[in-house]
Amino acid sequence: MAISKPELHWIRPPRQARSQETLDRILDAAEALVAEKGFEDTPVSEIVQRAESSVGAFYARFHDKQGLLHALYERYYEEAVATADATLAPARWEGAETPELIDAVIHFLVSIFRERRGLMRAFVVRNHTHPEFQARQLRLSHHVIARLSALLLARREQLSHPDPERATRFGFMLVFSSLESMILFGEMRSSLLSLSDDDLAGELTRSTLAYLGVTHSTKELR
Repeated sequence: MAISKPELHWIRPPRQARSQETLDRILDAAEALVAEKGFEDTPVSEIVQRAESSVGAFYARFHDKQGLLHALYERYYEEAVATADATLAPARWEGAETPELIDAVIHFLVSIFRERRGLMRAFVVRNHTHPEFQARQLRLSHHVIARLSALLLARREQLSHPDPERATRFGFMLVFSSLESMILFGEMRSSLLSLSDDDLAGELTRSTLAYLGVTHSTKELR
């Protein structure tokens, strides 16, 4: 019997110290402005104005804008791990079959990439020139894909791919690569395809199910 899909949400762990308030305001303002206009085109003066702070307060916390980007990534990493751990907890998907799980997770991933496009794009660009940044991003990717793989391997009887362990990891590497190309750097989609985000999620779901060799489904995909 099909289950009701759980509601999936981005998680922001609570901050404990009141001294974090000014820092969080600056990070919130920076994230919003990066989403609107990109990291390189966001000046410190606009960040502190939106944060109702000061240039002095900014430089008391960050050596420069690259220090800000590192702080934004540290917060993003913490939130992404918390979101993955909650979203992909096995108990949350008890009774769900593979098509339901993949459909819900891919739609959720598309929404995250869309909502946080500016910030994630800045991280990817930074990855190409800074090995430390790249290493942290790989650590996060490995964590998320390992959780996804564990969920799917618990349903390995529904997979007909000859190497389920490899397929579950490689399949979601393809999903993440597609989302990076088509949402973060969307020139490919705009020039070659005409897809809404919902259409994109649907096509990624179908291709992932076909690659994994899912043998049956109890319900229509959305």
